Amino acid sequence: MGKIVHIVERFLALDGWEARYKEVMKLGKDLESLSQEYQVEKYKIKGCQSSVWLVPALKEGKVIFKADSDAMLVKGIIALLVEAYSELTPDEILQTKSDFLKEIGITEHLSMNRSNGLASMVKQIQMYAMAYKTLTDNGVMNA
Repeated sequence: MGKIVHIVERFLALDGWEARYKEVMKLGKDLESLSQEYQVEKYKIKGCQSSVWLVPALKEGKVIFKADSDAMLVKGIIALLVEAYSELTPDEILQTKSDFLKEIGITEHLSMNRSNGLASMVKQIQMYAMAYKTLTDNGVMNA
């Protein structure tokens, strides 16, 4: 998985947690906000302390994610997950473990509530991937 390797290398090149935290915050700032039509219950991730919305689409057999949050750190974390998992096939998403987040030091600096929220975000990404895998296994390439 080239994307994950690139993310890990980028974060490990940063000097310490403060620099990594700033990078996560920058990702959140750079993430395009979702329009109000997508900031609805249907796309809201359950189990997050903050409001987090994750909008999936299937294009040419790859899952495309858009996301947003009302909390800047959380928006950075979901932006990191979008970077890692978006534009992969459902099978690639299901095969990509989230342990890279621990490797780059994100998980050890999160509160219990934020850690639970992160787990909920990853779980939701995997659930969308499973649903899209069913579609792609049946020949649907866009949804």
